[in-house]
Amino acid sequence: MRTIPVIANAAILLVLLSCNTTSKPKEEATPKVSTPVTVSTVTVGSISRVIHLTASSSYLKKNMVRSVSGGYITKSSCFIGEFVNAGSSLFSIKTKEAEALDHYAKNNPEFAFNGEMIIKAPTSGIVTEVTKQANDYVADGDQLCIIAEQNSLVFLLNVPFEQNRYATIGTHCSILLPDSTRLQGTITSKLSAIDQVSQTQSFVVKANTSLRLPENLLASVELIESTKENTQIADKKCILTDETMENFWVMKLINDSTAVKVLLKPGIVTDTQIEIISPLFGKDDRLINSGHYGLADTAMVNIIHPKP
Repeated sequence: MRTIPVIANAAILLVLLSCNTTSKPKEEATPKVSTPVTVSTVTVGSISRVIHLTASSSYLKKNMVRSVSGGYITKSSCFIGEFVNAGSSLFSIKTKEAEALDHYAKNNPEFAFNGEMIIKAPTSGIVTEVTKQANDYVADGDQLCIIAEQNSLVFLLNVPFEQNRYATIGTHCSILLPDSTRLQGTITSKLSAIDQVSQTQSFVVKANTSLRLPENLLASVELIESTKENTQIADKKCILTDETMENFWVMKLINDSTAVKVLLKPGIVTDTQIEIISPLFGKDDRLINSGHYGLADTAMVNIIHPKP
């Protein structure tokens, strides 16, 4: 009679063991992946469409320093690229008569005659050319050097004739130098001739600067073509587009961890900003400006703060 409970217990044990061996392990939950992004908001303000044109620096006033008498240059104190002040000594010239009397002055003091003349700078400026050096013989009226007046520095802006309406006299503009220095300038006048080949007209732009810039320096001038006031402006980095640049959109946050795709119509575009014509965004709406490339129409994101 004892064998029956033993057999029953063994059967129950086998059933329990078989259940443990055939049960499948629970699958681990797949973690949700979020993309780190930074965000910015939409503002309301003014934005301008600009055109970029080339210009070159030039000195309008150049003073030619000439000899006032024939003779030999005994001393030269000016060099190309040097800034000289008005009244400073540039050349010393000894007349040919004084040079001839020097031979007799050694034996007869009565013939002693200095005969040396000092040529001074007529105005302050930069020496752009030196044509005579020490020991050279010069005749009356010969060119000695050329001094460009610093305050006569301008930029000659080359404007295509069809864009002349944007370069009227008195127009303010921005001048960008090759070293990224930005100057403010004003169009003061224009030349009466047009280049026959390029069909561009030169406008004189006076730069508001005290920098001593070289002549023939190429620069880029920005002229305002149009301006819109009280319009939506966003960071240009927020905008995404397709390969054909026909569709534009932004990734807008609907909460702190989810972003959705929103199609839009862009307007004026600058180097750093873009106008959004439609749809209308609220002042608290957040748009992704980095980390949004390749995101799906609805994506999980993680907002991070950019490094200062």
